[in-house]
Amino acid sequence: MPVSQAYLDMVREFLAPLGAISVRRMFGGAGIYSGGVMFALVEDDVLYFKADDTTSVRYVDEGMTPFTFEGQTRTVETSYWRAPERVFDEPDEMLDLAREAISVAANAKKAKRSQPAGNGALNSKPAKRGERPSAAANPGTLSRAKSKPKTT
Repeated sequence: MPVSQAYLDMVREFLAPLGAISVRRMFGGAGIYSGGVMFALVEDDVLYFKADDTTSVRYVDEGMTPFTFEGQTRTVETSYWRAPERVFDEPDEMLDLAREAISVAANAKKAKRSQPAGNGALNSKPAKRGERPSAAANPGTLSRAKSKPKTT
């Protein structure tokens, strides 16, 4: 179900104290941006905030779940977590979650920019939440450096 304009307007009103935010529609939903980073998304008139391994604990503690979608071969779990419905009755709490999400999104963007090019990311398997990717899980990147040219 697409996002309703009324819901987007309500979310914008709640987030107005943050200053300049923008909303971009995408894939039937909408991304919410501040300072050039997407910190929230809306899908099916449900608000999700970006979280990391540390900040997602507060969502888990409230029984919230991450946004998921069906990929080509599996269900993909994102780093965007459903905002508790109660925050619509507690505007200060919503703003706290939004500020935290903006910080997480900005830090993720910085970390992504600082990764060296050619790190084998296209050939690696994604790590499960809370795990670090290992070279053993991606032998293709190691064997490339060791492979000898074919002789004819």
